[in-house]
Amino acid sequence: MSKKLKVVAVSGNLQRPSRTLVLVEQLLAKLGQELPIEVELIELGDVGPKLAGALYRSQLGADVEAQLAAIESADVLVVASPVYRASFTGLFKHLFDFIHHEALIDVPVLLAATGGSDKHALVIEHQLRPLFSFFQARTLPLGVYASEADFQGYEIGNPLLAQRIELAIERAVPLLRAPKTSQATEAVEAAEQRVPLAA
Repeated sequence: MSKKLKVVAVSGNLQRPSRTLVLVEQLLAKLGQELPIEVELIELGDVGPKLAGALYRSQLGADVEAQLAAIESADVLVVASPVYRASFTGLFKHLFDFIHHEALIDVPVLLAATGGSDKHALVIEHQLRPLFSFFQARTLPLGVYASEADFQGYEIGNPLLAQRIELAIERAVPLLRAPKTSQATEAVEAAEQRVPLAA
């Protein structure tokens, strides 16, 4: 693969330093070791205040519009949120409320989350994966959850978390290397498989 993949990472951190941001940066670093990528990082702490009071996309500034357009044009998304009251934050959801509902069809999405303890570990399956299923995105097989105990300060301190990151990337890479097929082509191929050709 010679062409660089456009990877847009959305980190739900509201401040720095941030364990969520550390997790995102580690995922990007490992992905960059396996594939040629160009990265755009969007931090919710930067864009979030600019969403305040906006009900319609037309009410957002040009800088926010550019970030939304980056998300919509990504080859791959890396998305992570801290857990707040058993889910992603409301501001995280508000950001994705402005994304066009057909913009992410078939886009691979690597999901990640951080929380205070392991009791929130299913947030990826119960909250994040359904959100991106709505967009008809292709959520990648393994998400990465990290609890506060996995960090020493704002560095990864648990080798098991490092292994989970490596495994998630290992499982993702073959899917990201596969050539994209357009929806129209897929529909034609599916029809051809269902209807036998005349002899």
